[in-house]
Amino acid sequence: MTESGSPGPGLAALALPSRALHLFLVQRFSSGIASQIQVVAVGWYVYALTNSALDLGLIGLAQFLPIAGLALVAGHIVDRYPRRAIMLGAVTLEFFCYAALAATALSGAHSVAPIFVVAAGLGTVRVFSSPAQSSLLPALVSADAFPRAAAASAVSLQAAVIIGPALGGALFLLGPPVPFLVSACLSALSFTCIALIPVRRAARVATPLTWKSLASGIHFIRGHQAVLGAVSLDLFGVLFGGATALLPIFARDILMIGPVGLGLLRSGPALGAIVTGAILTRWPLRQYIGRRILIAVALFGAATIVFGLSSSVPLSFAALIGVGACDMISVVTRNTLVQTATPDAIRGRVSAVNTLFIGTSNQLGEFESGVTAAWLGPVGSVVLGGAATILIAGLWAWKLPGLRRINRFADAKR
Repeated sequence: MTESGSPGPGLAALALPSRALHLFLVQRFSSGIASQIQVVAVGWYVYALTNSALDLGLIGLAQFLPIAGLALVAGHIVDRYPRRAIMLGAVTLEFFCYAALAATALSGAHSVAPIFVVAAGLGTVRVFSSPAQSSLLPALVSADAFPRAAAASAVSLQAAVIIGPALGGALFLLGPPVPFLVSACLSALSFTCIALIPVRRAARVATPLTWKSLASGIHFIRGHQAVLGAVSLDLFGVLFGGATALLPIFARDILMIGPVGLGLLRSGPALGAIVTGAILTRWPLRQYIGRRILIAVALFGAATIVFGLSSSVPLSFAALIGVGACDMISVVTRNTLVQTATPDAIRGRVSAVNTLFIGTSNQLGEFESGVTAAWLGPVGSVVLGGAATILIAGLWAWKLPGLRRINRFADAKR
């Protein structure tokens, strides 16, 4: 919407001050573009140096290890200290990571070890920024408005995921350092937006740092079968069904479309996600929540299989659009369940556990894809992963009736 025009039906219901809304969405957008440019550039750069599917998987592993090691501590910190300040610190580290990637590319080094170190730094950024950001949005909107707010936030991120990969592929043609320098500039813009977001100050209880406090997010999720089912379904579905780590191989060796084509492939899931997110912003899911997330994950697996078997660029792109559309339904549903069911006092810790689950599915999933591709080839890896995702959706529908039967988001609350 514009400042002088009428707000759209989705944004009008957000009940956010327009300045806070605009800054939050611009921050999500700029940070997302920077991340996606980096992902495309690093993937192409590493594969060009090593020709190794396993090295592509090791990038994901390097990002996952800090998430696994720091998630519980990060959640405690997010609940104890100002969330905006934590986001500012994380974005500062992100800026230096992008600068280090640019310096590595400028040096002409042929070793990928520095890239793995920077990947670990970016994993550290995520383990703090993700729960802080997830916990900040509910403080800006009412509970009734949150499903639309979550969808709008996801749309802003997915818009970046459409633009970022294609831009990253094009920038790489100008030289390997260029995309990393652009990412650093976008990270600086993200920092500025975070600093300007007006946030209501909330009183926080200085909870002692104990194992009970650290693990309270885990205990909360374990006690809510619908929330546990949603986050674990996403974890295992994407862990086995994710094919994004192997896109450089498909772009260069199977579809033969180069770095610009790689960027376009990475934009495919985002295109499906942003269209679906826009629909969910206007018409949020209100009924049959459990069934819909199970169906979405099963269709995610089916679309992954189609992509793995395709040797046609249009069909591969269409399959990735389907992957993104199904993933958006899962993401918005999971985030809304987690945030609406969680008391603010432990929201950071619960969000940190959610971040650990997401990191396991995404970054560890990239490692899993790289390992299985080294054994079975990229096509076998992707098809096997898609089939496993469909099997997992069926198993969760059978074993977790609390997830299958949930009708409305309010049903997840105690």
